[in-house]
Amino acid sequence: MTQDLAAQVGEILTRHQGREGALLPILHDVQAAFGMVPQEILPQIAKALNISKAEVHGVVTFYHDFREHKAGAHVVKLCRAEACQAVGGDRVAAHAKRALGVDWHGTSADGVTLEPVFCLGLCACGPAAMVDGKLIGRVDEARVDAVLAGVRA
Repeated sequence: MTQDLAAQVGEILTRHQGREGALLPILHDVQAAFGMVPQEILPQIAKALNISKAEVHGVVTFYHDFREHKAGAHVVKLCRAEACQAVGGDRVAAHAKRALGVDWHGTSADGVTLEPVFCLGLCACGPAAMVDGKLIGRVDEARVDAVLAGVRA
């Protein structure tokens, strides 16, 4: 870890010092600052909070919003929960992967990252997606193509 990275993380940790339940706010601030949560800073966070590195890693990997790699300029999230799968979510996901030429967590050459999420809360309007923070219901292959054309423009 570089000294600059350690110093930046140190500033984030200082802002949350003494705060109850500081881990999630710290991780959100780290991701906002770096576009991801770099693995090499987990020991620094763990030490500051007096918890194990495994606990920090567990939180980072449990919550789908935290990334270990930077996302592209646009992020397309597709719901993988059962309600969306029941109405064609697997078919839509396979189409999106083919259209982008990537697998889950991959970023296309033109900067679109594809991520799975487990429930966007639009169960009655599935399959559901989130594109750059905007929820979209009743997504089919044609809608995927339209969304990708929109973010690639």
